Amino acid sequence: NMTISGETIDYGPCAFMDRYNPDTVFSSIDTGGRYAYARQPMIAHWNLARLAEALLPLIDGDTDRAVTLATEALDRFPARYEQHWLSGMRAKLGLQTEAPQDLDLAQDFLGLLAAQSVDFTQAFRRLAAALPGTEAGSPDLAALFAEPAALQPWLMRWHDRLGREPMPASSRAQAMQSINPLYIPRNHRVEAALTAAVDNRDMAPFEALLARLQRPFEAQPGGADDEQPAPAEQSACYRTFCGT
Repeated sequence: NMTISGETIDYGPCAFMDRYNPDTVFSSIDTGGRYAYARQPMIAHWNLARLAEALLPLIDGDTDRAVTLATEALDRFPARYEQHWLSGMRAKLGLQTEAPQDLDLAQDFLGLLAAQSVDFTQAFRRLAAALPGTEAGSPDLAALFAEPAALQPWLMRWHDRLGREPMPASSRAQAMQSINPLYIPRNHRVEAALTAAVDNRDMAPFEALLARLQRPFEAQPGGADDEQPAPAEQSACYRTFCGT
């Protein structure tokens, strides 16, 4: 579901993805994967096409011309989406400028995460600790990978790209940590808060989770558990039910 402004108000997957998988589907009724994570842009495009159909009489009195004008506008969506998506990915990767190889750099990083089932949120958060010139001691990005060696060629490409943008590592790390959250509403944490509230009338877990999520980019005392994804066996079978 989308508002008239194009903002999503109900994500098809109905939950938050931990380990990166573009085919992630949580909804129990989406058996065909229509609203899988990677299909969200295509569904947005489809939604806009349905909106355009409804607006045809207002676009032009001549139906054929209205269809032509609407189609021309809709055809611009994929490129515009990619432009804005890449802008967001550049920020997550700590890039301040644009370069032709950035799209491949971003997509290849996601490919690595998918291949080794790496947690999406943790991976981007720990990138700042892998910046050239960053002191050791921060959580290690490579530790998230079952085969850390597979990450090294990509890191070399990323470091080379960063080298074309003179910027102190500390400033870049701060910029990256301001856009890559440390905490998200992990499904198992949300479920625990709901269970406590519904079964025991205990709102404390909900209040604690809400307080944590109000400052998602800041490391907070006692927040280590909230940084972690659910165990693989638990997240693999997670389903949501829309009641439709």
